[in-house]
This record gives sequence, C-alpha cells and structure tokens, in this order.
Amino acid sequence: MTTLEGAVVLVTGGNRGIGKAIVDDLLGRGVRKVYATARNPEPSTDDRVVTLPLEVTDPASIEALVKAAPDVTVLINNAGGSSPDTYLDAPLADIRTVFETNFFGPLNVTRAFVPVIERNGGGHILNAHSALSWVARHGAYAATKAAFWLQTNAIRLELQDRGIGVTGLHMGYVDTDMAAAVTDPKSKPADIAREALDGIEKDAFEVLADETARQAKAALSGDPTNLYPELRR
Repeated sequence: MTTLEGAVVLVTGGNRGIGKAIVDDLLGRGVRKVYATARNPEPSTDDRVVTLPLEVTDPASIEALVKAAPDVTVLINNAGGSSPDTYLDAPLADIRTVFETNFFGPLNVTRAFVPVIERNGGGHILNAHSALSWVARHGAYAATKAAFWLQTNAIRLELQDRGIGVTGLHMGYVDTDMAAAVTDPKSKPADIAREALDGIEKDAFEVLADETARQAKAALSGDPTNLYPELRR
C-alpha cells in the first residue's frame, strides 16, 4: 500500500480544476509537501505547497523542475490540453500540439522523475486519463488519452520491480474551466480527487472515478453502436 501521509507529491496542472482539488485533498491526508505546477503558478496560503512553473512540452522547463523538486516520492501527471472536435478540418499543428501536451508531455515528466522517486526510496505515479480514452469524441483529445492510457499500462509493467506503482485515472465531464461549455452532467473536482487519491493509497491499477468512465470501459466489449448510437441510422 502507498501511504500519502508524509509523502512529497508533485502535481502537474495543480493550480486549478482537478489539479487544485487534488492538492487540497492531499493536504488533508497529511502530506509533507506538495509541488503544484502550472504555466503561470499562483502562490498558496499553505506553507506545505510549493508552486513552480512548468511547461510540459519544454524539456528545459522539466529539467528545471527536477532540480527544484529533488525530494518527490509521488508524481501526479494531471496537466493537459484540449483540441478541436474534428480531425478533418482542424489544423494539423493543433493536433500535433495536443499530442505534445497530453502524451509526450507526461511521458517526459515521468522519464525525468522516475530516477528521483527511485532515489527517494520508491513511491507512486498517477496519470489522469479520461473516459474518452475509450470513446472517439472531441477530436484528437480522445486519441491522446487513449495513447496515454496505453503508455500508463506499459510504464506500469516497466516499473513493476522498481518500487514504483502506477495508477490510471479515468472520468467523464468534470465541473472545470475546460468543460465550462458542457451542459451534460458533470462531476465535482473534489469527488474525482478523492477517488484518485484513494486509488493511489490502495495501489489500484485503474480508477474509474464516475459512472461515465465505468460505462465507457464496459461498452468496449460490445458492438460499436453501443458507443456511437448514430451509426444505427
């Protein structure tokens, strides 16, 4: 079991939305320190929170973060970006950008911090995916989350004997800035954060944090029309 009490945790995208909710929940679980990163970090009123800049697509920014956070034992890859809802009409540059942010970004952060976590005696990694890991909606965003899901599964195998557990987090719409225009039901960030951190402490391989995620994964074994009812026309 992974114990968060006394841990030193790095949360990418930790200044708002799900990331901020995770930071707040971590503090309630007695962590020793939280590094909360953002492109433009905002100061915290809790002295256990160290806010640091990070651009996940910039290797120099990741390198600077490693130097600033040498005591990390738990890494939470939460930072991400959205994309246009179309493959055929979106600029290819936009599609490449969302892959750089949502797939290569967390991969590079993980590669940088695995040696840090090992030097500190082992720990845990949590990667924030989406129910869209299994549903082809919202353009390339879903493809990045599907690829990130497979990355997580592969890295878990690579780290199996190195003292680092790996958890994948999946959820549907959450009441954050990214989903502000969504009118469908949305989960509360605090509820997703609680499920995510419970998953770390249970060493869960995967956390399906809401009913949307559970239904999306279950539907994979059925006919494609279960996920895409418009194909029945």
